[in-house]
Parts: sequence; C-alpha cells; structure tokens
Amino acid sequence: MPEPDLRVDFTGRVVLVTGAGKGIGSGIARRFGEAGATVAVHYHRSEKGAQELAGEIEGGGGRAIVLAADLTRRDQVEGLVAAAVRELGGVDVLINNAGIYPLSPLLEMPDEEWDAVVDANLRATFLCTQAVARHMRDTARRGAIVDIASIEAHHPAPSHSHYDAAKAAVVMHARSAAQELGPHGIRVNVVSPGLIWREGLDQAWPEGVARYLAAAPLGRLGRFEDVANACLFLASPMADWITGAELVVDGGVMSRSIF
Repeated sequence: MPEPDLRVDFTGRVVLVTGAGKGIGSGIARRFGEAGATVAVHYHRSEKGAQELAGEIEGGGGRAIVLAADLTRRDQVEGLVAAAVRELGGVDVLINNAGIYPLSPLLEMPDEEWDAVVDANLRATFLCTQAVARHMRDTARRGAIVDIASIEAHHPAPSHSHYDAAKAAVVMHARSAAQELGPHGIRVNVVSPGLIWREGLDQAWPEGVARYLAAAPLGRLGRFEDVANACLFLASPMADWITGAELVVDGGVMSRSIF
C-alpha cells in the first residue's frame, strides 16, 4: 500500500520536543523537521541520539538545535525554554514527550522509584507546560501543546502502577491546562499511544507483542511516525478548534469489548 500524503507545513514555526534523543520523541522531532519546522531537540541522557537527529534534520535542509535539561528541575526547565527562545526566537509548539517507565510490582516498589516515575512523567509535563505557556502568553503567541500520555492511563498494566497513575494524571492535567490557557490562544491536547514497536521488542517481550497483535483490530504494532502524525495534526491549524482532547493511537485495541 502506498504511503499517504501527509504534508503539513510548519515552515516558520519553532517546535520544542522533549525526550527527543531516542524512541518516540526522535520520531516526533523528525516528522516536524520534515514538515519544515525549526526543531529544538531536547535530551537528558541521550546526547548522541539527539545530536545525530539534529544532524539528520539539518542534512535534509531543515534547522535544529540540541538542548539538554533535567526536566524535573524548575531551574533547568526555565533555562531550556529561555535557550530555545534566545536561539530560535520563540516556541510555537511544545511536545511533552519525555518520560520513564520501569517495571516494579506494587508491593515491592521502592519510594524512590515511585517518585522518579511521577516526577519524570507528570512533574516534567507541568514544569514544561508552565514555562512555555508563560512565554506564549507574554509574546501573544497562539501556541499548541501536545502531551504524550498512554493507553495505560485507562487500562492498567502489571508492575506499572506508578506509570499508569502518572499518565492518567497527564491526561487530566492537559484538560485543566486547556481550560485555563484557552483564553490566551493556547491549545493543549493529548496523544495516548498503544504499544509502539522498537528495536529488540519482539525478542524482549514476544508474548506481549503476540497478545497485542491478536487484540489490535488493525493487526500491527504502532510506529513512531503514527504518534508523530497525531502530534502534527493536533499542533496544526487543522486542529484549531480542538483543545482538551485526547487522541488515542493504538491500532484499535481500546475499542475491543471487555465482555
């Protein structure tokens, strides 16, 4: 089947993607670069991947910069946004993608892991949203913010009580932010992916992949570009009257009957 024509023009717009050094974040940043955006590629620990991605975007005729920050720290988040504004002239779109997802059974979960997961997935989203939205408000930008949550916000997974709780909170945070930021012309939405393929997943979790494929009406795992295309839509003028919404990108798994 031929690939669909998904051209959306972000020329002249600056997009900050958090956690873009690898995985879904890198796929999101790449697609915005292909769409003409100037991309601020954020990383915390994946510097090599972030630098390679920025080089790829620039090699394709686009513009990208690489910025490092620990998104659980307010001072570093504010420094990140200030650097993007200083070097690129502003931020039009924020993609809150960064997060972590370790596995721990509830009864054995240490406090430190709970705190780390909630901080990386929820606190980081709050801090980045606040910093970028203040910039958008103060510069009268009609901006867009897209948070990456998960279908686990609605259907819990074993050993993921911290991650599930944090992602459910991200969905509600986005709704609340949409309500408060709408009068400033800032839209806030959520993309909730299902199981997204990555290198080695089939070998690391073959039984989980098989169960997901059997449950997905569309019969495949997600790809980075599936999530990226949802982000492009929600950040684009095509979604100009959409805010406080959650777009589930899961191949139809959530549509299955539980009876």
